[in-house]
Amino acid sequence: MSRLLVVEDDPDIALALRLLLQRAGHQVGHAKDGRAGLRDAFNERPELVILDIGLPGMDGWQVLERLRDISDVPVLLLTAHGQESDKVRGLRGGADDYLTKPFTNAELVARVEALLRRSGTTASWADEVYDDGTLRIDPAARRAFVADAEVRLTPTEFRLLNVLVRHAGAVLSPNQLLAQAWDDPTGIGPERVKFAVLRLRRKLGWTDPDASPIESVRGFGYRYRRPPAAA
Repeated sequence: MSRLLVVEDDPDIALALRLLLQRAGHQVGHAKDGRAGLRDAFNERPELVILDIGLPGMDGWQVLERLRDISDVPVLLLTAHGQESDKVRGLRGGADDYLTKPFTNAELVARVEALLRRSGTTASWADEVYDDGTLRIDPAARRAFVADAEVRLTPTEFRLLNVLVRHAGAVLSPNQLLAQAWDDPTGIGPERVKFAVLRLRRKLGWTDPDASPIESVRGFGYRYRRPPAAA
């Protein structure tokens, strides 16, 4: 049984979500506004947050931003708007998935279970510690270090980095990265990968595209370049 937190101001929608997810075998908490959602996320440590964007007062965008400051919990955004700009904003802000109202019960449950599965799964080939003198990754502890300084990454960011370094020198397409780091080769893949790479570079301190070990290969994808000594 997984602990889920629903942050939704509409009581009817919140009740429907709770009943649906409880029938699917999950323990479900509910917060009716953004501040309560942040407090519950900090105190209850849920394994996934379902976050409505259209909250009163502190809206879902603000909640997502503050949530990412304190936690790497997977976040599924819910919104009544299906504009591409909203999807991009959510992915850029660190959301793990995005669902537009109205949606079917089956789709919601499937997306929740996919996020829970991905957040708790690591590939068997990636169990060994990686160290090239610049970057060190410990998959078992889910820790990453740059120049001996630890960098805090979300589960998705960590899997993305791990996939790139284990295929160092090879160019991986967005669909390949989605399949291996997200276990999801469908959806708005290129945008999801693009913004995840941007966040990852920023956290690792590799913001200069020309000097970053994570290289963008125009028209193909991304690859990790080992430092010369390691290569």
